Amino acid sequence: MIINSNMKKVFFVAILLLAGTTVFAQKGKVSSAENYKESGKLDKALETIEQTVDPNNDKSDKTLDWPRTWEVRGEIYQAIFASKDENYKKLSDHPLEEAYKSYMKALSLDDKGRYANGIKIKLTFLIQDLTKAAVNAFQAEKYDEATKYFENILDIEKTDMFKKDTPVDTVIIYNTGLAATNAKQYKKAIDYFKECIKYDYNGGASYGQIISAYEAMGDTTAAVNSMKEGFEAYPESQNILVSLINYYMSKNKSEDAISYLDKAIEKDPKNPTFYFAKGAALDKLGRSDEALKAYQQATEVNPKFADAYYNMGVVYFNRGVKQLEVAAKIPPTEQDKYEAEKGKADVQFKKAIPYMEKASELNPKDRFILEHLKNLYYRLKMMDKFKEVQAKLDSLK
Repeated sequence: MIINSNMKKVFFVAILLLAGTTVFAQKGKVSSAENYKESGKLDKALETIEQTVDPNNDKSDKTLDWPRTWEVRGEIYQAIFASKDENYKKLSDHPLEEAYKSYMKALSLDDKGRYANGIKIKLTFLIQDLTKAAVNAFQAEKYDEATKYFENILDIEKTDMFKKDTPVDTVIIYNTGLAATNAKQYKKAIDYFKECIKYDYNGGASYGQIISAYEAMGDTTAAVNSMKEGFEAYPESQNILVSLINYYMSKNKSEDAISYLDKAIEKDPKNPTFYFAKGAALDKLGRSDEALKAYQQATEVNPKFADAYYNMGVVYFNRGVKQLEVAAKIPPTEQDKYEAEKGKADVQFKKAIPYMEKASELNPKDRFILEHLKNLYYRLKMMDKFKEVQAKLDSLK
């Protein structure tokens, strides 16, 4: 059979029409999936759209690289997330993650920007859903999940279409750091909090979180360096100041602790705990008179600060104990001298009593304070008081 040139043209056109029909059929499935979604048949919608992105489907090569395919897929998964029908919710364990991946895939394929406006609208609504899901996951203590949702939001906001007209979302960056911290993803958390510092958001608190993360990782050097760096950048931050104070106190570096405590008191003179901590640091250095003054200042700021009264009593008690050690070194033949030195100890023990009594008055069920008082009363032969305290201790058993 001879085929003339006109027949060849007809045959060629027929082939093109056939190819076009195949492409149209596959893209028609995308439209069908969208229609199923619009009519609320999410199971049918999901089944249909998945056929268009299945690499094992010979016909999916016509839709795999079409931005609209992935945009519709994102819509379907987002609808599954929003559905109140439990059967539809079971269609996907992570619908928002799939929606996110789909929209981002659509964005990467849309090199000519034909679908950009529609995708941006979808992503804007997705950010709202991701934020809701992140907060719910955080409250449910699913911190890894919350971190992932927050990171999805940040990734969307970093795209060119959002970056040009959307300010840096420092709140989400900070929340991502918090979620990562709770998920024990400390290195990741540190990176997010450093980003907050870069944008001068919640600087003192961000440094505080970095310090805590380094401490959780066991990196004391990095934690201390962050404390010092943070204090230089945000000297008004009490969180950083307290971290430094606690560090130096824990390392028995009392002089350093006192230096930062003085700065803390200067910034917040109405905080009794700073005076109390300074008293403890001074006492460790053997500067008991200064320690007493600091404890007294703590009680002036907070007259109900039981621990401060107790520590004042301890200062006098310890002085009495040291004086007894002096008395114990006197030879038995020098009884008068021994009694004189022992009497000096009793003077200190008597001074301790009012402070111990005040501490007990404020904390009447504290057995430790009562035991201390009982011993003092016994030593000073105050037997009525001794019996009274013993009765209180018995009632607490």
